[in-house]
Amino acid sequence: MTFGQRVTIMRKQKSINQSELGALIGTSGNIVSKYERDFITPSIDVAAKIAKALNVSIDYLVNGIATEKGPITDEEASQLQHFDQLLPEDKVHVLAVVEAFLTKSKLQSLIG
Repeated sequence: MTFGQRVTIMRKQKSINQSELGALIGTSGNIVSKYERDFITPSIDVAAKIAKALNVSIDYLVNGIATEKGPITDEEASQLQHFDQLLPEDKVHVLAVVEAFLTKSKLQSLIG
């Protein structure tokens, strides 16, 4: 899937039209249409504005990296950035909890 296809999907999930997205990022609906059809590629700054307007990570729009439930939101990405501020022993605990949930998810997908 392309950047433009992901923008289209997320925009429609948010129930906003191209003109509305254009207004949110400081451009026109015609330009948004060109992004969505991959006729033109936005600058990194504009891609970041699109991600913020759609409440998804720029990584999701560019690379399609998403969680099982959908793309990582900016709020989730912000929380992950604070991971570095934790004490080393707390990082170990957080990673253990994450690993436990990943294992649980894998087991559930094998069973179901």
